[in-house]
Amino acid sequence: MTQDELLTVLIQRLNMPLARYSDLDRYYEGKQPLAFLSPEAKTALGNRFGLMSSNIPRLSVTALAERLRIVGFTGDTGLWADWVRCDLDQTSGVAHREALLLGDSFVIVWADRFGRPSVTVESAKQVAVQTDPGTRQITAAVKRWEDKDRNITHAVLYEPDKITRLVAQQVGAITGFTAVESIANPLGVVPVVGLRNTDRIVGEWGMSEIEDLKPLVDGLNKSLADMMTTSEYVGRPRRWATGIELSEEPVLDDNGDPVLDEDEQPVMREVNPIPEGHRAMISENHEAKFGQLNAADLGGYEASVRVLLTQISAVSALPAHMLGVMTDTPPSADALRAAEASLTARAEARQQTFGRSWEQVARLMIAVRDGRDPNLIDDIRVHWADAATRSVAQEADAVVKLFQAGLLPQAYALGKLGYSDDEISKITATPTEQGGSDAA
Repeated sequence: MTQDELLTVLIQRLNMPLARYSDLDRYYEGKQPLAFLSPEAKTALGNRFGLMSSNIPRLSVTALAERLRIVGFTGDTGLWADWVRCDLDQTSGVAHREALLLGDSFVIVWADRFGRPSVTVESAKQVAVQTDPGTRQITAAVKRWEDKDRNITHAVLYEPDKITRLVAQQVGAITGFTAVESIANPLGVVPVVGLRNTDRIVGEWGMSEIEDLKPLVDGLNKSLADMMTTSEYVGRPRRWATGIELSEEPVLDDNGDPVLDEDEQPVMREVNPIPEGHRAMISENHEAKFGQLNAADLGGYEASVRVLLTQISAVSALPAHMLGVMTDTPPSADALRAAEASLTARAEARQQTFGRSWEQVARLMIAVRDGRDPNLIDDIRVHWADAATRSVAQEADAVVKLFQAGLLPQAYALGKLGYSDDEISKITATPTEQGGSDAA
């Protein structure tokens, strides 16, 4: 396959899921259109409740992403300094959210002008990769972005032996790229790592966390819109009156002038002689009668919302208290932890899935920094913060008890408390000062 053919294949692969990504973005931003509405209801509502949305998809993604926090690596004491310098302590969370939302995200590793590792987090909307069916290793990748001010499309083709920068003189180009620069790739591997959110082997793309939630969220938004519509029209008791003549007023045009009929007579319309804003209704007609209709009961909508939230909780593993379903008795800390057990287990599974990708990123960073072959770097392991919600005091108490019992060495205990390798090295190298009676 020639370079032009490879570039065309990768850009076509880049374009294929863009429509699905746009749909997922709308749900994540809470801007998806209302579903399950009849044409008559859409006509009656107009744009009044067009943005009625309970943004459960964003909650589902962020609830998982905030439990995916990298706190250090083992196998290289200088790696964490490069990690922080590349802002990966912040942008790694962005990579997790992108992967959880779109199914895939990517990381590109290269060298800056000083020869230090440079790492950037990339969206699946701009990066596509080709993998070997046998080894599932990335064999080629492309990054494409647009400069709309200059009407130019940029692309970078990554191959194991070289990296080529290309330009096309139009926005959204698929073909017509011209190579403007090509440099050798001393790493011998494609410096692009993918984070794929999937629990299956088959499939060309990862799975979004909100894919299964979309129909349930549509149903929830429909129930909320129905409730608001009912509240608007019949939630307040409607009053009625009989035995009263309606008054008339002329129909006015946009300029405030009366509209005339074929006989040059003003067009009249009947209006309520007692406006809605009047608190008292008075009539001189002794036959007039007044009353009011019963207000609509909105309890049925509450039951519908609860059923849908229960299904959303089952599919997303979000506990009830995160979805706003509260009880009269506040839950205890242990009860909250038990309710979040399924969400914690899902986060731990994502840690294992994304952990291998971040270890590959770490190997590439070391290879760039030291000039080594990334395939020969094997002893790098990523450390995650505990996915369970536990207070600092609870965590410290548990680790200290295990350390005092001799079950954990000091360095490992400090790692469990969230200290990085550099911090552990400084702590273990500093002699512990004795206070109180020992100092005396």
